[in-house]
Amino acid sequence: MNWDHLRVFLAVARRGQILAAAQALGLNHATVARRLDALEAAMGVPLFERRPSGSIPTEAGERLVEVAERIETEILEITEDTRARGARLAGTVRIGAPDGLGTYFLAAELGRLQQDHPDLVIELVPLPRVFSLSRREADLAVCLDPPKEGKLLVSRLTDYTLGVYAAGAYLAAWGTPARDEDLATHVLVTGVDDYAYTSSLDYARALARWTRRHFRCASVAGQIEAVQAGVGIGILHDFVARGIPGLVRILPAVTFRRAYHLLSHRDTHALARVAFCRTYLARRFREERRLFIDETPAPSAEGAP
Repeated sequence: MNWDHLRVFLAVARRGQILAAAQALGLNHATVARRLDALEAAMGVPLFERRPSGSIPTEAGERLVEVAERIETEILEITEDTRARGARLAGTVRIGAPDGLGTYFLAAELGRLQQDHPDLVIELVPLPRVFSLSRREADLAVCLDPPKEGKLLVSRLTDYTLGVYAAGAYLAAWGTPARDEDLATHVLVTGVDDYAYTSSLDYARALARWTRRHFRCASVAGQIEAVQAGVGIGILHDFVARGIPGLVRILPAVTFRRAYHLLSHRDTHALARVAFCRTYLARRFREERRLFIDETPAPSAEGAP
């Protein structure tokens, strides 16, 4: 079976369109269609239902996806083994992560990793609501709620905490709330529910009931910028907010704890470049544990106002 034809087949199966597959492979539309026709002729069955909206794998196509992915993995492993003998780590590793973690921690960490390994290409991508490691949409992914099914290897990276913050200038103008009830006169900066890809991001609801004044921003970076600019009060990641001048931790009794998990696919986790990045991330999160967790004790009930 021609690997070039299988490679084209996988690209169409993963992207759902011949044109999108052609762009990803750096081929023209006609070449992709021709190779797909040749593969279907060799198999003796149609592999896709070709519709105006895209190409949907048939039952035979679904079975071939599993076989083609195993062949792809074996080819990648052979390539990795050959490279490993040359003592230079090379290739591309795509890592998906929540935008806050990606922007404020992973971008710098992975940037330094790439500097130490010039032939290694790191792609850091924001974590979408739905992604597939088996379809090579990412080689590694950091998530909050790991899937309970699938051919995935899951490891816990670290817990992290969030707290309530506001800009010092904002508090000087509007006052500092001492209790949850005091939020009634304040603006609460939160995420957008429709863009929250996991229930672990619903912590803002704990304060939302105390005020009808809200400013919603889908990205963590946007929420941080809004709070820093004095738009209102927000629940922010402690590992980010502590390093931003002018932000003040308020309502210390209100804290949230979540966890980051690292996912990799069983078929590709042993590839040298993927295994190297996975080990590196596990080590850096372990070394920086104190950065992610605010262990400041909450005030006792006796000392509360």
